[in-house]
Amino acid sequence: MKAYLFSLAFLFLSLVQGLNTRGQGTTVKVFHVYSPQSPFRPSKPVSWEDSVLQMLAEDQARLQFLSSLVGRKSWVPIASGRQIVQSPTYIVKANVGTPAQTFLMALDTSNDAAWIPCNGCVGCSSTVFNSVTSTTFKTLGCDAPQCKQVPNPTCGGSTCTWNTTYGGSTILSNLTRDTIALSTDIVPGYTFGCIQKTTGSSVPPQGLLGLGRGPLSFLSQTQDLYKSTFSYCLPSFRTLNFSGTLRLGPAGQPLRIKTTPLLKNPRRSSLYYVNLIGIRVGRKIVDIPASALAFNPTTGAGTIFDSGTVFTRLVAPVYTAVRDEFRKRVGNAIVSSLGGFDTCYTGPIVAPTMTFMFSGMNVTLPPDNLLIRSTAGSTSCLAMAAAPDNVNSVLNVIANMQQQNHRILFDVPNSRIGVAREPCS
Repeated sequence: MKAYLFSLAFLFLSLVQGLNTRGQGTTVKVFHVYSPQSPFRPSKPVSWEDSVLQMLAEDQARLQFLSSLVGRKSWVPIASGRQIVQSPTYIVKANVGTPAQTFLMALDTSNDAAWIPCNGCVGCSSTVFNSVTSTTFKTLGCDAPQCKQVPNPTCGGSTCTWNTTYGGSTILSNLTRDTIALSTDIVPGYTFGCIQKTTGSSVPPQGLLGLGRGPLSFLSQTQDLYKSTFSYCLPSFRTLNFSGTLRLGPAGQPLRIKTTPLLKNPRRSSLYYVNLIGIRVGRKIVDIPASALAFNPTTGAGTIFDSGTVFTRLVAPVYTAVRDEFRKRVGNAIVSSLGGFDTCYTGPIVAPTMTFMFSGMNVTLPPDNLLIRSTAGSTSCLAMAAAPDNVNSVLNVIANMQQQNHRILFDVPNSRIGVAREPCS
């Protein structure tokens, strides 16, 4: 089975090192989690088939999580996360507290609040935040306005406590505040959940940083500093180097970039909805019912960009039409299946490009963003699947594999998302 191992070390997290231009913003380097520098690299090699099946299964949990969601320039290092499931697949190095304690926190564009495992946590990893040693740490009480902004708060004592779910995990946290910095820009009094107890395996081991659109997200809490604007370039799974970046703040963002309007869904306010109006495979615009792409705040239907899902999911009629046209363009090669992937090939193929057509913006993906391949290149699969048969059956998710080697701009003040090709592997 070794012949099928990914040369790209598919599940590797990318660790993060920060580059900063004080007063101009922050950029972060990105590399894969299984690189030699990563403390999360697997101790034993994983076969290509097993790794693909594992990631596909984990994506299901990620989509389950999504279903529960109804300034200056700063360049921060990003990395790809090991738990490619409910947990986001890219992490940043964050310094928390005074003196600083360093954590590799998962980035999640579909979540708002931050969580960090704290001392005394039951079910957490061995890396925890020691709040006792931080001189700037503070526990928030039930009268704090932030207590009304977390889901399911309880106030049995003087501390605001809240329960939430993430993928297949449950999380019990105390609402707290402390300093946080992704680069040299220190953010005082940042509100986050200090995890006291967790169950399941979906929680990122060193915490999570929410980049959603809600009041407790990193964007909202650093609005004066970064003006609710960020972008990232995620490297290919093949790279083992620090090459991807997270840019915080409007300064240093690409000036020439095509954009599409952001849409608001009050029922799932954290998510970055956009208007997908069509998909082209090769030169053919695929015949897709307009209703399958339509944005509907009531049902949650529409299309989102998400950093935590690995493989793009399309609602059933959209996926079927796109898949069939893809097979047609490939030609007479024999099609097989692997787990949830139903369009796999043994032997070399010439894959067509695929273009996602948004309002005001087309994004054309080359084969590297469409196919997952074995090391020897003898087996390849279309890295997409139909949306699961649950509440997300109406949701198209543009996932991180399809975003790799592109600069993805999230410009909330101007209500737009931009995409530009940018090799960062």
